[in-house]
Amino acid sequence: MGSYIKAIDYYLPEKKDYNDPEDRMTKKIGVSVKNIAGENEYASDLAFHAATKLFDSDAIDKAAIDFLLYCTQSPDHYLPTTACILQERLGLSTSCGALDFNLGCSGYVYGLSLAKGLIESGVARNVLFLTADTYSKYVNANDRNVKLLFGDAASATLISSDDSIGNHAIGPFELGTDGKGAELLIVPAGGLKEPLSPESLIEVVDEKGNTRNRSNLYMDGNAIFNFTALQIPKAINALLEKSQQSLEDFDYFVFHQANQYMLETIRRKLNIDKEKFSIQFQDCGNTVSSSIPIALIRDFKEGRTKNGDKVMLVGFGVGLSWGICSITLNIH
Repeated sequence: MGSYIKAIDYYLPEKKDYNDPEDRMTKKIGVSVKNIAGENEYASDLAFHAATKLFDSDAIDKAAIDFLLYCTQSPDHYLPTTACILQERLGLSTSCGALDFNLGCSGYVYGLSLAKGLIESGVARNVLFLTADTYSKYVNANDRNVKLLFGDAASATLISSDDSIGNHAIGPFELGTDGKGAELLIVPAGGLKEPLSPESLIEVVDEKGNTRNRSNLYMDGNAIFNFTALQIPKAINALLEKSQQSLEDFDYFVFHQANQYMLETIRRKLNIDKEKFSIQFQDCGNTVSSSIPIALIRDFKEGRTKNGDKVMLVGFGVGLSWGICSITLNIH
């Protein structure tokens, strides 16, 4: 039994935060505006709206969904699983399986591997895969290192079974992890290991003038860039070797929409033509787990890709983790 991506939709919150177009850092990262969740608007709300848009498009009757996957680093609670809350809120069947997994910028590729496994092992036939993150709630307004970059968003992807489709409409995959880099992109306080305390809320100013406390998002941008520039080409080559393909066999490339400088550096290093390389972050920022599906469906609707195209998806970031896969477009 084969699996394929049947439909994708996404949701951006209404509130916008604009970057100064003349700012040197803005020009480097290429982000002009981000969408920011409201004070009482959470990642599960964004995921709900993305899923509702997908159902409203008549891609599928929600009664046919038999598994819900939810990728987020902005859960509603320690427990219960937010996917269970979304199952009830979306009106999905109680015979529908549901689980969260905590992963960021590589999460979409990891989620596709889980959905493929669920379908091709016979556990499910129609998987609703949601991604949503509200990094803005972790960002200190005086930390330009992250404030200029991250936007809030959610996506909804329908992965379905089709007996006439082979097992390569999604996959193969190349997944990897290097936990030595865990502290390069982290919210240090707020979990069980370091609960929030008065001390964790004390703000400090770093050597570059950025202000944050230990409940805020911290990112070592230079280290993340070096990791990406070194590891991602190696992982892509591993996928190509595994699948006995070359870059020329792919019609299009959708990388995690990190920022302009990073993407252009990798594109040039791999010698990928600009016309085959997705750039879809300028008006929404780095949307973490939602960046790949947003770019993927935007490119499809704008005519940059079409059904039958072979597309490489490349995720990388927090963890540190990476995920790369091939898909063949068959979007309804």
